Amino acid sequence: VQLQASGGGLVQVGGSLRLSCAASGLTGGRIVMGWFRQAPGKEREFVSVITWPGGSTLYGDSVKGRFTLSANSAKNTVYLQMNNLKPEDTAVYYCYVRTPWGALWGQGTLVTVSS
Repeated sequence: VQLQASGGGLVQVGGSLRLSCAASGLTGGRIVMGWFRQAPGKEREFVSVITWPGGSTLYGDSVKGRFTLSANSAKNTVYLQMNNLKPEDTAVYYCYVRTPWGALWGQGTLVTVSS
C-alpha cells in the first residue's frame, strides 16, 4: 500500500484548502483513512478519519464544524476540506490508512495559515 497526499500550501486566516490522499494497493476489507497533523514542537494530533464500507466519520474537537472529510471509496481517495482556517491549524498534515493487514502513514503535506 502506498499513500500520495497533495493540496497543502499557504493560506490566509479564514481561507480554505483541500487536501487529498490517494491510496494504492488496497485489497478490500474495512478501511479507515484520514488525517493527523503535527505542529512544530507539538505531538501528532488526530484530525479526522472516515471508514468504509459505511462512510462514518470522526473529527477532532479542534476542527469540528470547520473541516469536512469525504471519500471516494472506488478511488481509495479521501478529501479533507478545510474552511475558516486559523493560525493554529498550521502543521504538517499526515495521511493515514488502516487496513485489515496493517496501518500506513503518508509523507506529510505542509499547511501554513498566515495572519
